[in-house]
Amino acid sequence: MKYEWRKQEKDLYLPKAKPVLVTVPEQKFFMISGQGDPNKEEFAEKTAVLYSLAYAVRMMPRQGYTPDGYFEYTVYPLEGVWDLTEEGRKLATLNKDELVYTIMIRQPDFVSPEVAARAFEQVRKKKPHPLLDEVTFASMEDGLAVQMMHIGSYDDEARTFEQMKEFIKENNLEITTLKHREIYISDPRKTEKAKLKTVLRYRVHPLS
Repeated sequence: MKYEWRKQEKDLYLPKAKPVLVTVPEQKFFMISGQGDPNKEEFAEKTAVLYSLAYAVRMMPRQGYTPDGYFEYTVYPLEGVWDLTEEGRKLATLNKDELVYTIMIRQPDFVSPEVAARAFEQVRKKKPHPLLDEVTFASMEDGLAVQMMHIGSYDDEARTFEQMKEFIKENNLEITTLKHREIYISDPRKTEKAKLKTVLRYRVHPLS
């Protein structure tokens, strides 16, 4: 039976449209960093190279190699950790050119550094990408976090963040970093803006 993150990990990927407290375990990712407006070509290219690696792993058994512990699964959605440059933080309104990000695609637990290296090798041979050398394979753990499903345009996320901040305050919690995470459940190329689903997440810790 195919592993479907939408069904098996609903608590992490399909929260309701209200804030909720979760504990996010350590996860493995292909990731790439950058700066600037995500509507520009560079962001699309960085997304493309991540997907080429993610699909290289998923298709390995069809290429004659089955990693230890491999199981059929749906490729995880694109995620991003977002911040602003020092300059961007001083501005009264958001300048997307001042955004700093690391985008990533989660990998199943069976993906070891050796399996990841094989994926890099396959992509280099079959579909070389100029940004491939900027991608890393690493683990990340959000731990205690508040998250919520945002429905609508990415430009309207501020209203959802306000609800989350209110929840954090009411529950005697504190945001641990100015960075936040976004998980893109909808494909923006196929979904109208008003219906886009994006998980928004802040790392938090209890106030003593």
